[in-house]
This record gives sequence, structure tokens and C-alpha cells, in this order.
Amino acid sequence: MNRKDLIDRLQELYKDEDSRVTINPHAEQKVAIVYPNTYFVGMSNLGLHIIYEEINLHPSSVCERIFLPEKKELDAYDKTKTPLMSVEMQRPMHQFDVVAFDVTFEMDYFHIPLMLRHGRVPVMSEDRTGFDPIVIAGGPCATFNPEPFADFIDAFIIGEGEGIVTAVLERIRKGRENGESREETISALAQIDGVYVPVLYTPQYDDNKRFVGYDIADGAPKIIRRHFEPLTSGGETVIATNFTEFGAMYIIEVARGCGRHCRFCMAGYCFRVPRVRPLDILKEGVDRAEKLGKKVGLMGAAISDYPEVDELVTYIRSKDMRYSCASLRADSLTQAVVDGLAESGQKTITIAPETGSERLRRVINKGISEENLRTAAQLSAKSGIQHMRLYIMIGLPTETDEDIDAIVGLAERTQAHMAEVGCKGRLTLSINPFIPKPFTPFQWMAMDHQKSVEKKLQYIKKSLQKNRRIEVLVESPKEAYIQGVLARGDRRLGKVLAACALDRGSKSFKSEMKKVGLDMDDCNYRERKFEDYLPWSHLDMGLRNGYLEQEWQRAVDEAYTPPCMEGCKRCGVCK
Repeated sequence: MNRKDLIDRLQELYKDEDSRVTINPHAEQKVAIVYPNTYFVGMSNLGLHIIYEEINLHPSSVCERIFLPEKKELDAYDKTKTPLMSVEMQRPMHQFDVVAFDVTFEMDYFHIPLMLRHGRVPVMSEDRTGFDPIVIAGGPCATFNPEPFADFIDAFIIGEGEGIVTAVLERIRKGRENGESREETISALAQIDGVYVPVLYTPQYDDNKRFVGYDIADGAPKIIRRHFEPLTSGGETVIATNFTEFGAMYIIEVARGCGRHCRFCMAGYCFRVPRVRPLDILKEGVDRAEKLGKKVGLMGAAISDYPEVDELVTYIRSKDMRYSCASLRADSLTQAVVDGLAESGQKTITIAPETGSERLRRVINKGISEENLRTAAQLSAKSGIQHMRLYIMIGLPTETDEDIDAIVGLAERTQAHMAEVGCKGRLTLSINPFIPKPFTPFQWMAMDHQKSVEKKLQYIKKSLQKNRRIEVLVESPKEAYIQGVLARGDRRLGKVLAACALDRGSKSFKSEMKKVGLDMDDCNYRERKFEDYLPWSHLDMGLRNGYLEQEWQRAVDEAYTPPCMEGCKRCGVCK
């Protein structure tokens, strides 16, 4: 591939899109929204669509998109010495005023320095001059612990991007108009509530090279509060394209946040309170999907929890449209939802009990019983959906051998019950190692040892291998333990990630960690103390002091925490 081939490829992608937004390529402020993965993956991310629309609706800004090229294309960028370019105007990354990363998954951290280098933007923030773009970042990973990639970023948006991204871009424009230096503008961004400027926070380490806190610059806020707003308008696909992970689907965000209090789930704590969109706004989104001839993809933490879910799916079905759901809960599943999925051609119903035992579900506050699973199987059989998938985690806190046996037992009983109610399909167990995440009651916990997890996985596979109607799928434990380090790591990981980007990516991670004096086993297997200052302790999700420690104790006691409710002041978010 030559340079022209690379440009032609971007132009083809742009030509095949159907966008609700018209861009002004000559607008004063040029912003690149960068997704650190391929177009195929990135265009399935609804957050990118929402922020893209907001920026382009401002008369002074134009927003264009840059994605990680496929491996073959990236080699061609290298050989032809072509910088990464935007889809819209094939504008090189280094020619934008602002480069904004949307970071959703830990394994994409490896792509951030790679993309900056290929975009001809200095990888390290400290190496940039007034001629370089200001690099900002947002998304779930930027919210719960931005430290591992903070060396690459000038300013982070903590929380949800709507509204605040406009304020950030306006402040950058103001700085440029007033002739401010790059350093002055970036420092000024720290005064916007919800913005974290890492250069103002210098990590401190003790004699054992353990992180102990920050030396905070004068005038910088000691605590950065996350930003969030009510869902007043629709959140849905802005640019329709067939070349995405979800195919020809029009995504509509039904709700945001979750009030179920599952103790392992970062999204349930960092995006609280749960908010739902009005039914009439969702119907308008369905109407737009109909005009495009698209299948509707309902997005949210638990679609079946939406109060008017039956009315919504009935409206979709009344138009002879197909739909799918991002997530369902067995205890709130309805026949109307399942019937609609079956009519939409869905072959598998997916439920996440997370564990095999009722005891461990009490520990994690999952609140799903085996009876709920049986009901889900019955609803599926009645609608004609033959297959079921169960999401399971292993290595959870307090897990015992009996809990592993319970996974095998649950799979066998569920498959037998499917057969009893007429389902002749397959039961799939999708098993992932548990990863402790910041801002959850398990944030202090050690991960289960990798060898122990691998042994448990082999035991489950062997125990179920004779049943041809049960399939066991396993995520790579090796990758899970890299994610474990990245989820709770500190700023020293920036040098590791930058070095990996020059070498073999994540395959170099363990060896590069050793070069900077970090031990992967120590990061994952060391239990933190409640009183420890953690790399994310200066970020505020709105939870009251002591709440997460209280929830950890409730986990140990196997005590149930009921869902969020109107007027509740339990966790402190609804002050």
C-alpha cells in the first residue's frame, strides 16, 4: 500500500457513512477525537458519537475522527512515512489544535503512545511545545484511574463528557486568543470542575518504591470531582456505518449508570446515579433508525430494568423492526422483551449470574437466583430462542473450591432445565478472571494467583467436556493479569507503555515493568489497606467517606444491599 491507497481507504469509509452532522472543515478550532482501536471497534462506541456531535454543533469547532489502522495499514503508514490521518478530511493528527482520546478498555492503553508517535505528536506531555496539539482524554478508563497513561495526556475529563468538553475547548480557544503559553492554558484547565491536569500532581513514593500520594501544585484542586449531568436529550448513533462490530445497527442509549450495587462493577459506582431517558425520546430514536433501515441496538447497564421496557419493545415491534439488547438481567426479564428478540432473529439469550453459588452471589450482591435462570430459560423456550449464554467470573473474593464446583453444577442443571422446557440448543459458559477495579468495594483486594485460576478453568472444562450441549469459552488469563496491573497502576506505567509501543506491545509488558523496578506479581497479588492512599484517591465519584469500606464488610457478611431508590442517601451521591 502507498500513501494514495491509505487516503483512498479513509475516503471510502467516509463516503459509505450516513451522518446526522455536517462538519465545517474550516472552523477556527480543529479537534481530533481519537479512538485507540480500529474503526471497526471504535465506531461501535456510543460515547464517541455523542461527543463528536456536541463538538461539531459548536460554530467555532470542527471534530474529525482518527482510528488505529489495521496491522497491514499501520505498516504502510510506517513505510511511506505518512502520519495518521482523520477519516473526514485526511488531516494529519499533528495539525489539529486538540487531540482528544476516548479510552474505554485497559488493553487500548498500549495503542495511545503508538498512535501519538504515528501521528507525529510527541508521546510524552513534557516534550510538547506550543506548536503541538493539546492532548486531552475522557471515557471510563480516564475516570476511574487515569494514572497509567497520564504521562501522555495534558488534561483528563473525569466523568461524563457531555457539556464539559465544550467548556474545555472554549478555555483552550480563549488561551489561544489571549496569547497564553501552552503551560498557562493547560494549568487553567484544572480550574474547570471535573478536569484533571496530571502535570500539577507529582507522584510520591516511599523507600520501598510504593506510591504514597501526590505533591500538588499551588492553586490546583486537591480533589477532582467527576462530572455528570441529567440525560436531557437522546444518546444515539450519529454516524451510521455498516463496517462496525455491531454491523448494521442503530444504537440507542436507554439508560446510564446502574443502581444494582454489584460490588465488582466499576460502572455501577463511577456512573451513579442511574438515569433513564424518557420513552418519547427513545421512540424518536427508533423512528430515525427506521428511516435508515437499521436494526435497533438498545444500550444500557441492564435493559430489562428500564421501567417502560415493554412499551419500548412493543413500539419497535409495531414497526416490524428488529432489535437487540446490550445486557439483560434474569430477574427483570419479560416475555415481551424475549419475544421481540426472537422475532428479531436472535438465537441466544445472554444472562450474567457471575457465579455458580448463591453464597458467592450474596458476596458480590448480584441478586440473581437459580430460579431466575430457570424462568429465563422458560421465557426463551416459549419464544423459540434455543441457546443460552452465562457470564461467569472466577477468582472472586472469598471464593472456595465449593464455589468452583457450583459453577459446574449450575451449568449442568441449567442445561438440563433448558432440555426439559424444549430447548435443544447449547449452553455457553463465558468465563473471565475477576479483576479488582478502582471505586468498588473490592479495590483493595488481591487477585487470585494466575496458576490457581488456570487450574480452576481446566477443572471446569474437564468436568463439563462430556456434555456436548455445554460449551466453555475462556478469556486469556495472561491478558487479564495485564489488565489487573493497568486498572490499579500508578504513573510509572507510562514509561512501560511507551517502551512497549516501540517493541512488541503487550507482549513486552512484563519485561518492561522489570526495567523500571515494578513487579507484576506484587501489583496483582498484594492486598491494599483501607488507609492506603491509592493512585485514584484524589478523584471523587461522589461516594461518602467510608462507604466502600462498609460495602466490603457487607460483602464479607454476605449482606444484601438493595438497589438505588428515590430519596435514598445511602452512598452519598444523591446528596
